[in-house]
Amino acid sequence: QVQLVESGGGLAQAGASLRLSCTASGRTFSSYTMGWFRQAPGREREFVATINGSGRTIYADSVKGRFTISRDNAKNIVWLQMNSLKPEDTATHYCAARLGDNPYYTYTGAYEYTYWGQGTQVTVSS
Repeated sequence: QVQLVESGGGLAQAGASLRLSCTASGRTFSSYTMGWFRQAPGREREFVATINGSGRTIYADSVKGRFTISRDNAKNIVWLQMNSLKPEDTATHYCAARLGDNPYYTYTGAYEYTYWGQGTQVTVSS
């Protein structure tokens, strides 16, 4: 069982930066593939970024070049650095985890993740 707790959301102006953090419980954090997803009102939950235990990263096209996902396996933390924020980034952002990884496959579907945090709101004003 893994528990995830996000922090770092808030209100920002367009062009500004925010960093989200996700702290995980458990002793085998490096065995988990971690992901960030987001959901705006009236829309489906969408993939943002993922990082496996070895640090391989994948991004959604909408955030590529602006967002960076990283992790510290010793501290059980994964971050999402969000730069050049846009109003369309406004959403509740969720941290997610799944055990294991396939080096020939990228986990971008919400259904592929087992554990979820409670979410943190990011609001970007124009």
